[in-house]
Amino acid sequence: MDEHKETLRVGSAVRRRRRQLELTLAVVAERSGLSVPFLSQIENERARPSSRSLQRVADALCTTDVELLAAADPARTVEVVRADDDTDLDTSKPAARVRELARGHHQLHALEFIGDHDEGREFQHRNDELMYVVEGGVEMEAEGRAYRLGRGDSLFLTGGVRHRWRATVPDTRVLVVAVGDHIEAVDDGGR
Repeated sequence: MDEHKETLRVGSAVRRRRRQLELTLAVVAERSGLSVPFLSQIENERARPSSRSLQRVADALCTTDVELLAAADPARTVEVVRADDDTDLDTSKPAARVRELARGHHQLHALEFIGDHDEGREFQHRNDELMYVVEGGVEMEAEGRAYRLGRGDSLFLTGGVRHRWRATVPDTRVLVVAVGDHIEAVDDGGR
């Protein structure tokens, strides 16, 4: 095995799959022949299953070990996106560009919007989102209320809030950071 290869956190994939099937740890333990504490340790990244154990867990979850590994989160990722790296720019509208600042399947998404975009498009994301105006200005409509944001202003939206926005100044730059849609939001009851 290449020591420079990224270690995968398979526990996150096991937990997502188990919850998707609405199974308890006890049911997976019974189906796999593994103990509840060991399965809990796997899901919480405190234990790494052997190939055989992972295969038994996958069978219990009606999937394959290959699928679980493919859905696993990377344990450590360091990625640099340079300012002049325009490989992800959407150039369909020259006055508007979108650039991914974190590529791949991660727990959060980060996008840079430069210029204007389709102001008529309404968004509604499953999870929380933060919008930060780096340069310029933005008019935002969220849940029927209008907001004007300028340089340095930010707006936080909880998951499910319908919103749309448009740049009010040429060459406006907006940073949007959102929790990935594949992440299951947790309602802590206190908010």
